[in-house]
Amino acid sequence: MFRSRRLASLLCATALLAGGSAHAADYRIETLTEGLQYPWSLAFLPDGRMLVTERVGRLRLIEADGTLQAEPVPGAPSGYQDVQAGLMDVALDPEFDRTSWVYLTYAYGREQANNTRLARGTLVDGRLEDVQTLFSAHPAKAGGSHFGGRIAFLPDKTLVLTLGDGFDYREEAQNLDNHLGKLVRLTREGTAPEDNPFYGRTGMANEVYSYGHRNVQGIAYDRQNQRLYINEHGPRGGDEINLIQAGRNYGWPLVSFGVDYTGAQITPYQNLPDTEPPLLHWTPSIAPSALAIYDGTLFPEWQGDLFSAALAAKQVRRVRLADGEVVEQEALFEELGERIRDVRVGPDGALYLLTDSAEGRLLKVTPAEQPESE
Repeated sequence: MFRSRRLASLLCATALLAGGSAHAADYRIETLTEGLQYPWSLAFLPDGRMLVTERVGRLRLIEADGTLQAEPVPGAPSGYQDVQAGLMDVALDPEFDRTSWVYLTYAYGREQANNTRLARGTLVDGRLEDVQTLFSAHPAKAGGSHFGGRIAFLPDKTLVLTLGDGFDYREEAQNLDNHLGKLVRLTREGTAPEDNPFYGRTGMANEVYSYGHRNVQGIAYDRQNQRLYINEHGPRGGDEINLIQAGRNYGWPLVSFGVDYTGAQITPYQNLPDTEPPLLHWTPSIAPSALAIYDGTLFPEWQGDLFSAALAAKQVRRVRLADGEVVEQEALFEELGERIRDVRVGPDGALYLLTDSAEGRLLKVTPAEQPESE
């Protein structure tokens, strides 16, 4: 059990765009919890406790003071585990106080036949009960990469689930009769709403909300402006942030700012008619892994900014938008030297990070203490 804490006051990085940042903030980083094995996602319970998924197939409960419960939460599905496969997102139902529902995503199947699944269970006395499968992406494909797996709830009582292209199946991201390389919009019971853009159309999957994606591992809904944002992995270069609109084609693999891992060209096009360009792309890749919109009060200078966690770059990228355009970027938390798997805004306004490691940590970011007056 982790008992001690490490606290460090750290200055944030310099803004990346010319002219510096008018929105820089001083912060400190506190290690709340250690002993997590490849943590993937974080959710805040109303009583101050937290749920964390571990990719290796465990759901963990953390007390408000950061103490990690010794035993995993019973009842959680473990699923298929591989290089990128396992237990992924955890999210509380927006009416959790009434329903006690916890939503989970995980890889199902086996090496030669797998994909992403959405399930829901009831959290009762520290265990997950009545777990039911709500949605299984199809077709089952081979390999252990590109599962997507993030969830965002929309105000109309639907949710959007991100899905990957399966890595070796990238052409299927343009095929509307399956779920590879798509976002799907579902009711909270896992069915396709009848107002989905392709619902009832011959040869098209009812659940598809947008398509032409590679591997979307970050999603966030901006309630103030009623906008849905994602980030997604490009190949070698061409990671993206996109503003999602129903029924639109986001281009993969017909367009890309990246190349294949071998250096070979995937496509000669960075833009094509009838495809949506990204708000932002990163070349070289940062490997974006989660996305949050800051709506807390501890850092008023960050209000409304996007925070994109990054694995390869070992940072969190703060992105400011104005009138739908990117006006500023800032690299944060590079001093940690750790792959960041998840970034969340807590109910207290602090920023919370999960490090992607066999010895993963839960970190809490708060404003630096003000110096005492003389």
